[in-house]
Amino acid sequence: MIEPLRIVQTTPQLTASIPLRIPREDIRHVMGPGLAELKAAVAAQNIEVVGPWFTHHFRNPGEIFDFEICLPVATSAAPAGRMMPGQWPAMEIAQTTYRGGFEGLGNAWGEFLGVVKAAGHKTADGLYESYAVGPEASPDPSAWRTVLSKQLLEG
Repeated sequence: MIEPLRIVQTTPQLTASIPLRIPREDIRHVMGPGLAELKAAVAAQNIEVVGPWFTHHFRNPGEIFDFEICLPVATSAAPAGRMMPGQWPAMEIAQTTYRGGFEGLGNAWGEFLGVVKAAGHKTADGLYESYAVGPEASPDPSAWRTVLSKQLLEG
């Protein structure tokens, strides 16, 4: 189930990230360890995390996921191991919130993209998923909230 479409203007946000390029079927095996590695690298630099973690897919996912696991941070991170500094850019995005377990994200994205297209919007390749409420907050998947975002193109 997704919430109604929102159009949002983002502001720049510093990030720390770990880039990954993996087969689709490996996502379950790399996401948790990758997030733990990123959190440890940020903590080692005493950098404050200022919001929920998210993923940024550089291209719309296919058989290969080309993406980065990201944490929004208060100050710039220094490169360390696989961790890289970055920034969420200022942009206009279409956004919704999906309620439910991660296994339903594919259907939620399909529904969301249909709503975006029906509203007459054009979007850039790639996507963002922000994990506002997940397994760390509740064992009940019906309580989980994932924010889905797509950059809008002008015209």
